[in-house]
Amino acid sequence: MSPVPVPRVTLSGGLEVCRVLNGMWQVSGAHGPVDRAAAVKDMQAYVDAGLTTFDMADIYGPAEEIFGLFNSQLKSKSSETSVPALQGLTKYVPRPGPMERKVVEKALQRSMARMQVDSLDCVQFHWWDYKDKRYLDALGHLSDLQQEGVIRELALTNFDTQRLEEITNKGIRISSNQVQYSVVDQRPAARMEQFCVANNIQLLTYGTLAGGLLSERYLGRAEPRSREELYTASLSKYKNMINSWGGWSLFQDLLVTLETVAKRHGCSVASVATRYVLDRPAVGGVIVGCRLGVAGAGQHISDSLRSCSPELKLTADDLAAIEAVTSRSRDLMASIGDCGDEYRG
Repeated sequence: MSPVPVPRVTLSGGLEVCRVLNGMWQVSGAHGPVDRAAAVKDMQAYVDAGLTTFDMADIYGPAEEIFGLFNSQLKSKSSETSVPALQGLTKYVPRPGPMERKVVEKALQRSMARMQVDSLDCVQFHWWDYKDKRYLDALGHLSDLQQEGVIRELALTNFDTQRLEEITNKGIRISSNQVQYSVVDQRPAARMEQFCVANNIQLLTYGTLAGGLLSERYLGRAEPRSREELYTASLSKYKNMINSWGGWSLFQDLLVTLETVAKRHGCSVASVATRYVLDRPAVGGVIVGCRLGVAGAGQHISDSLRSCSPELKLTADDLAAIEAVTSRSRDLMASIGDCGDEYRG
């Protein structure tokens, strides 16, 4: 276990999760082949460090099965030694269509079977098309299933502020909304943060390290353009976001500033970028992708622990230096729209 406990946040239904969550999109297949046995083995290093919260989805390839195998192994050891409990947050991402209760129940049962659990800690619901209002039907059933104890926390993924308000006004209690949030993409600050703070909804953020681009590795580097350079789905996705935000030259200015701040605090650029988002209003936790089952998995654990350490405190001067760069960027709310709009065309 880590010498300093990893800070946790309590969601509205009572579930405690780490403020740095282990993201499992990287095992979906979009980041290259994954050795399942190695992935299960690699999860132990995160748990040993106190990072016990894992984020996955029913569409992330074998993510739920990998979690289930590890969870089962961990429970089998519990008779020998005291082992920490895991928190498994998954996503329900249906294709738009009929949303009768039996459809929703079947999807949750599949996730429970894969994850080898009797109930789900948290279901984060995603919907592709707002014009198809059956997302309200699905959420109604999910809310009923929460009341019945099948789900502990009912949450959303990539919903905008307008729809979040609509759902909340229907009397459906939402614990969290998973959205993209980083030093580069600050759209949640425009509208969503204020609504979430007022309604006890936590933001769980992804893309906070821009797929690894927000690191010393890319400082002073020529702009990556080829598929060989942008070799994962994350790198490609967030390079496009940087293009929309202000381009590679401005991004280099940002990296220089972040490195200056990082040196001041004796940490990495990644730790500063993560801390920046952790300190934002309404942000309950940041999801950091873990490359389970591939070479170098676990190498970012120390950065994650440093980012949530109480010793790392960004000063007013640090924030002003970062703002001096980000204020020169384009308005992503104007060009893309609110959180999640990039998934809806």
